[in-house]
Amino acid sequence: MNRKWLPLAMIGGIVAILIFVSIGGYNSLVGKNEAVDNSWAQVQNVLQRRADLIPNLVATVKGYATHEKDVFENVANARSKLAGARTPAEAGAANGQLDSAIGRLLAISENYPQLKANENFVRLQDELAGSENRIAVERKRYNDDVRELNQSIKRFPGNMMAKLFSFDHKDYFQADAKSQQVPEVKFN
Repeated sequence: MNRKWLPLAMIGGIVAILIFVSIGGYNSLVGKNEAVDNSWAQVQNVLQRRADLIPNLVATVKGYATHEKDVFENVANARSKLAGARTPAEAGAANGQLDSAIGRLLAISENYPQLKANENFVRLQDELAGSENRIAVERKRYNDDVRELNQSIKRFPGNMMAKLFSFDHKDYFQADAKSQQVPEVKFN
């Protein structure tokens, strides 16, 4: 009698193991997917922090450099594009424009020595530098989480689980092509 049930017990055991492996694989992919989404939210958080600082920086510089209207408009336009970005690619392109606009804004400060000595301006520059460091750290964390998820989706048996439950790979945060160029520094 025991031998009759042995094949069924073995098949039942194998099915149970497959179910537990499937549940574990699915939960692992869900966790990694959520980690990527969380990392992206944190990238957006620090980008927003920087975007929130920019109006204060612009207002401080504007008080000294009233004839630099196009620079202020470029900063405002780039900031709004970054706020409207929905994907890492859009955010990368908008961030490149914002970096360029902020660079021009900070270059204006070179023409106004009294601005460079202004306590508010110095504090805002420090805050902006801190924001840039936070952004770099969060981009790295995001890309690390994307790498981990993408590896899990591409490796066996995760690839089968990913196809079964429609998990797609995520895109890395890419720097704007302009940021690949070495900036030219001129002293006049």
